[in-house]
Amino acid sequence: MKLLEIGTAPLSYVDYQLIADGSAEIQLSETARKRISASRKFLEEKSLRSIAPIYGVNTGFGSLCDIEVGVEDLGTLQTNLVRSHACGTGDRLDLPIVRLIIALKLKSFAVGVSGIRLEVCESLVQLYNSGALPVLYAQGSLGASGDLAPLAHMSLPLLGEGSLWFEGEIQDTRAVLDQLGAKAWRTHTLASKEGLALLNGTQFMSAHGIYATLHARRLDYLADYVGALSTAAHDGRIEAFSHGVHATRPQHGQVLTAKRVFQWLNEAPIMHEAKSHVQDPYSFRCIPQVHGASKNALWHAMEVIETEANSATDNPVVLEEEDAVISAGNFHGQPLALVLDYMALALHELGSISERRTYQLISGRRELPPFLTPNPGLNSGLMIAQYTAAGIVSQNKQYCTPASADSIESSNGQEDHVSMGANAATKLVKVVDNLYQVLGIELLNASQALHLREASISHDMQGFIDAFRAVVPVLDEDRYLHPDLIASQLFLRGLSLEDDVLLSL
Repeated sequence: MKLLEIGTAPLSYVDYQLIADGSAEIQLSETARKRISASRKFLEEKSLRSIAPIYGVNTGFGSLCDIEVGVEDLGTLQTNLVRSHACGTGDRLDLPIVRLIIALKLKSFAVGVSGIRLEVCESLVQLYNSGALPVLYAQGSLGASGDLAPLAHMSLPLLGEGSLWFEGEIQDTRAVLDQLGAKAWRTHTLASKEGLALLNGTQFMSAHGIYATLHARRLDYLADYVGALSTAAHDGRIEAFSHGVHATRPQHGQVLTAKRVFQWLNEAPIMHEAKSHVQDPYSFRCIPQVHGASKNALWHAMEVIETEANSATDNPVVLEEEDAVISAGNFHGQPLALVLDYMALALHELGSISERRTYQLISGRRELPPFLTPNPGLNSGLMIAQYTAAGIVSQNKQYCTPASADSIESSNGQEDHVSMGANAATKLVKVVDNLYQVLGIELLNASQALHLREASISHDMQGFIDAFRAVVPVLDEDRYLHPDLIASQLFLRGLSLEDDVLLSL
């Protein structure tokens, strides 16, 4: 179990993967602790000096912002906020995303402008490290005013309320606290501004973005590799991947894709045999252009998500240097909403062109039998596996309808434009999951075509195919294919890939 320090320095993708997997414990850096304490001290002093009301400190919330609250009720105000906003519904979030949400919330506090007490932050650290994780839900956030509902569910255990995943089941928070004993986190009666600090923020959206990025970096590489295998299986031409072609159109993602695929295919003897065809279909010949465009989109999204992960996104902002506590809009999820939609589209395109390569492989062309079965007619081979890929790709098209184009008025008109970034976030993860299955189906077809063609490929590629064949055997005659489809995607999910070969900023 690795110990990671949460502070103002960015975390690496390796760090985020450890957090998501539950393979790391966390602690606040000394710098973060000092900033958090200084921010709270200034807020308390400012509150005593201020004549004017301070939003969220001694006022109501949203459209109730003009109603002042007495000093004696400030703690109740914050506790009521957390309880009333825990309105999540729908599917429960997967635990890797919950872990990322907690870590990103602490990173936001580490900036030192949230006015929350250090001891509350330390309790959030202890909650994460305990192995007990709050039950959060996929629906409830509009992606502006922060991810209020899911972050309220995250915060309930700090009050000793709500539900937790613990030892493989959902339990009442109090029951878990009793079981943990001395290892439990401290529960709190919230002080001024603390409920708002916990709930305002874009961590639900950001965590989904980080989670999707961890997979997108792998999926980008896998799409290139499986596409290269399919090109060899289709008896494709290598010239379309040569350096000179792409030097004339130096789109960064295109150049990287072509370089990768050329290196892999150049070692395959089949790529250097005489060809009867002059060119390949677009789904093979344009892999650098299509996959490369997705790379460019992913790089842009990664940059925005990285900035967001290292930012303070709650409200109001406690600015000691300006002697001010300012109510503004850093909680608005528009920067994330747009790029989460963009990521979904970029990943969908990798699946769209993958399905087309699958279609070409089963088409009965290039001296391959129809549907890649040795005895077509009696056997249907991989005919319907392509149907499945096509259906999944069509579903991804529907998930690519931009959530960020939508808005809806809330809180009696006070919150009159929202990002809908939370919906962009949850559908992005569905696109990620679907893409693994589409690429798995392409790999199933490519490996079958390579077998039927008796193609001579590189030593490394053959080792990859042999490893795949250990879990998905050659299809000599029709069999129950569902287990093969599941095994194919699990094979891709489980591959060990070095971080330095994946996309990075």
